[in-house]
Amino acid sequence: GVFLSDEVIRKRLLIDGDGAGDDRRINLLVKSLIKWCNSGSQEEGYSQYQRMLSTLSQCEFSMGKTLLVYDMNLREMENYEKIYKDIENSIAAAHEKISECKKQILQAKRIRKNRQEYDALAKVIQHHPDRHETLKQLEALGKELQHLSHTKENVEDKLELRRKQFHVLLSTIHELQQTLENDEKLSEAEESQEIQMETETKQ
Repeated sequence: GVFLSDEVIRKRLLIDGDGAGDDRRINLLVKSLIKWCNSGSQEEGYSQYQRMLSTLSQCEFSMGKTLLVYDMNLREMENYEKIYKDIENSIAAAHEKISECKKQILQAKRIRKNRQEYDALAKVIQHHPDRHETLKQLEALGKELQHLSHTKENVEDKLELRRKQFHVLLSTIHELQQTLENDEKLSEAEESQEIQMETETKQ
């Protein structure tokens, strides 16, 4: 096959329009015009004239087709631009949605962490009595402490009383002991005196 460079293909496309053979039609039109100008008979001239009209119609049809394709391409470009903008807007909305979802995830993590800490504190609190019960227990302990204090004072008063009574008892015993000793000494003195008197009588 014949190798065609990009430059040759580009020039042919520029000349040939959309590549539907417009350059060939133009060449045929030029040849038909030359033949029509050089035609010898009227019949031959009419035949060349018809060919030129046919070729012109084909060129007009091709040009109209090219314009339609051009308009369609413009509309497609506008449509692609609209689609591109819609895609850009969708991407931007997706980014915003992702950012919002990230914020919601962080907030959900904080809520979950706070809930876990709350549950842990609730378990700790459950192991301790509430404030009302604690106050009742403190009040009961205060009353018990006050009762014990009164009991202690009563016991101390009784101990003081028993100490005084014991002191009086000891004093009484000591006096009784002194009296007994004195009585015993007096009896011994009387017995000694009686013995002495009996001795003196016998002499």
